[in-house]
Amino acid sequence: MSDHKVIITAAISGAEVTQGMNPAVPYTIEQYVREAKSAVDAGAAIIHLHARWDDGKPTQDRERFREIIHVIQAACPHIIIQPSTGGATGMTAEERLQPTELNPEMASLDCGTLNFGGDEIFINTENMIIDFAARMREHGIMPELECFDKSHIDMALRLVRKGHIQGHLHFNIVLGVNGGAAGTPRDLLFMKESLPEGATFTVSGVGRCQLEMNVMSMLLGGHVRVGFEDNLRFDHTRNAVSNGEFVARIARIAKELNLEIASPDEARQVLGLARRY
Repeated sequence: MSDHKVIITAAISGAEVTQGMNPAVPYTIEQYVREAKSAVDAGAAIIHLHARWDDGKPTQDRERFREIIHVIQAACPHIIIQPSTGGATGMTAEERLQPTELNPEMASLDCGTLNFGGDEIFINTENMIIDFAARMREHGIMPELECFDKSHIDMALRLVRKGHIQGHLHFNIVLGVNGGAAGTPRDLLFMKESLPEGATFTVSGVGRCQLEMNVMSMLLGGHVRVGFEDNLRFDHTRNAVSNGEFVARIARIAKELNLEIASPDEARQVLGLARRY
């Protein structure tokens, strides 16, 4: 068994889930602080952040992100906050890029287009990916390379060879999304084996495959993402009561596998991040 330290990311809100699906999904500033603190107290090193208005509507508004980030940093001083540049379907590229103006340590960089179901298409053209990567380089932001399919890994590596994506490569393999690769051990192993030597990776399993994919990632030497963005139910009997409940479960399982949980500063060492605050 590897003795690597597991980085736990908590995706605390997402852009699509609602309080009608689970009342604990955060909308307001106070709810964001509550959910972030629950995750950090349970062992999360990274908060993956989508912003919402108080009525739950998703937004990429820079000032709303600034407000949420400020209060989370005040409550959780050491945490790594990773804003999403994915936003929600239908948003423009410039709208999605607003959080990069806040100079976060990390941000998500989606590496391909995806059919999300029905008429919803999550658009990430090659030129968009190049432009997003350039914005992140300009602001000194480390991209987390979001890959929902093997072709997204291929796109990312092609842009690495062309010099558009630079530095340490950290992937988020997202499995179980409608239109993407399935959340199966076969698909995860195929995608993990497609990563270049020296890259690090996190695995996000959506819905019922979350726990299985998280555990398999740790067994393969990877890291994990949990949280309401990916899954609202703790098990088949009930909803999760908080993001922290998901984090606590995967932290306990990691420890039972003789793995240590990375603190935020240990995660920075693994990822090559320089703390900014």
